[in-house]
Amino acid sequence: MSHIAAPVLSALPADWRNALLLGRVDLGDGPTPILVSRGEVFDMSRVAPTVSALVAGGTFDTAAGQSLGTLESLDLSAAVDAPARLLSPIDLQCVKAAGVTFAVSAIERVIEERARGDASKAVEVRGRLEARIGGSVRSVVPGSAEAAALKEALIEDGMWSQYLEVAIGPDAEIFTKSPTLSTVGWGGPIGIRSDSTWNNPEPEVVLLVDADGAIVGATLGNDVNLRDFEGRSALLLSKAKDNNASCSIGPFIRLFDDGFSLDDVRASDVTLKIEGEDGYVLDGHSSMGEISRDPTDLVTQAMSEHHYPDGFVLFLGTLFAPTKDRDEPGRGFTHKMGDVVTISNPKLGALVNRVTTSRDAPAWTLGIGGLMANLARRNLLDA
Repeated sequence: MSHIAAPVLSALPADWRNALLLGRVDLGDGPTPILVSRGEVFDMSRVAPTVSALVAGGTFDTAAGQSLGTLESLDLSAAVDAPARLLSPIDLQCVKAAGVTFAVSAIERVIEERARGDASKAVEVRGRLEARIGGSVRSVVPGSAEAAALKEALIEDGMWSQYLEVAIGPDAEIFTKSPTLSTVGWGGPIGIRSDSTWNNPEPEVVLLVDADGAIVGATLGNDVNLRDFEGRSALLLSKAKDNNASCSIGPFIRLFDDGFSLDDVRASDVTLKIEGEDGYVLDGHSSMGEISRDPTDLVTQAMSEHHYPDGFVLFLGTLFAPTKDRDEPGRGFTHKMGDVVTISNPKLGALVNRVTTSRDAPAWTLGIGGLMANLARRNLLDA
C-alpha cells in the first residue's frame, strides 16, 4: 500500500474547528476546490472552478458554496480509488522554492559540493568547514556589509562557495520546484529517483501567494532533495529537485484570518519524523525563527520581474540537516523505500507521505489541458 491509511482528521491543525482551510478533493468527477469552516466542508466549484480562481476572487465566503457535510462524515482518503479523495491543495499556481535560507542548510550544501556528492566524504568536509567559519554564517545578515566582509575572508581562504553566495549575498536562491498540477497531497507516495543513493526530505513552510504578491495563507511541504545529484554539480539542480512525485504539499492551506497570520508563520516550528520499515527513526525540526531572510523578502524576490497570473506557492527553505547515520558510520542519512515521512506543526497540521521511487510512484497524468477539459465537461468554466 503506497498511500497513507490514517484518517485525515489526524492530520488537521490542533485548532482546526476555528481555522479556515482551503483545499481540493475529488468526489469522483474531478478536482473540486473546497473550504472548511468550523468543521464543515463547502464545495466552492460553482463560485470558482479552481483554487487559483478562488484565491483571485479574494473572498472566501462559504455561504456561496454548497455544503458537503462535516469533515468526519466525508471520510476523506488518499487512496486513488477512494470515493472522497483528498488532493494537493493547489492547482494552477506556479511551484517556487527558496533554497539555502538557513545557516545549517547553507553549510550542508557546501559539504555536498565539496564532497562531490559522495556521502562517505561528508564528515571530513563538515569538520573542516565548521572549524573555519563556526557560527559566522548564522549571525550575518544577508546582503549586509558584514556579509561582504565574511565573503572576502572566505575567498582568501579558498572556502567560498556558490551556496554561501545565496546564503549571505543580496540575492536569494529562488527556483521552480515542480510543474503546475504535479504536486502530491497528504497521504500520497513521494518519489525519489531510483538511481539516487544519497537523499533526504526537506520539511518546510509553504506560502500561498496571489497574483499581486499578497500572502494569503500557509501550509506544509516536502521539498524532496537528492544530495548526490546536486552535490556533483549545482547544474543538476533540476534533476535533484524535479522528479515524479518529488514535491508534496498539504494537508490543507490555512488561510490568514483573525486567528492565524504571517506572524504565526514567522514563529512556527516544523517537526519531522522519519520511520523506516527497518526500525530506523529520525526526529528533526526546523525553526522559522532562525531563517536568514524574512518571508516577505523571499516573496518579493520570487516576484522579482515575473508575473504570476494564477499566483504561486513558495517553499521557504529548511533548517533540517540530516546527519544521523543510518547504515554505515559517516555516511549520514538517506531514504529507504517504505519510509514514512511526517512533517507537522500545531497550526498547520501534519503532512504524511510514504517514500517510493519516482519510477514506481503513480504517473502524473492530469495536466492543464486535462483539467480544462474536465472542468468544461462539468460546466464549471463559466463559474
